[in-house]
Amino acid sequence: MKAVIQRVAKASVSVDGELISSIENGLCVLIGIKRDDSKEDINYIVKKILNTKIFENNNKKWGASVMDKQYEILCISQFTLYYNLKGNKLDFHRAMPAQESEPFYNNFLAELRKKYKPELIKDGKFGALMEVNIQNSGPVTLEIESPVKSNILNESNEA
Repeated sequence: MKAVIQRVAKASVSVDGELISSIENGLCVLIGIKRDDSKEDINYIVKKILNTKIFENNNKKWGASVMDKQYEILCISQFTLYYNLKGNKLDFHRAMPAQESEPFYNNFLAELRKKYKPELIKDGKFGALMEVNIQNSGPVTLEIESPVKSNILNESNEA
């Protein structure tokens, strides 16, 4: 699982010209889900989103998390984070298929809401062609990926 986290002054998502969600100060998080992601990956990413010290504290240093500041979070599912380039052609075989990733994404949102304030968690519209407007603050952008599991471990679990 991968999260591209941007510190924002404001962000919004529209579909077909209709505003779906918007936030003020906080984080805009693009979420990529790969085929073998699990509940442990969700827990890891949620912990990092909520606890990473990406905002200034009272000393003007990076010492505050989104939870410390009580800021909002806008999450957007983005399967293109798990691409491969084959020549100039995009290949998404590492991304979890939509029929599996939509409930997985909803579980991710539920866990995020469980660990934080549900009213401060917003999201886009899964599977839709979204227009995302981001006013990056800083700019600050981080990419966090849950630890990759060993192939040996995965093969022994499948036996």
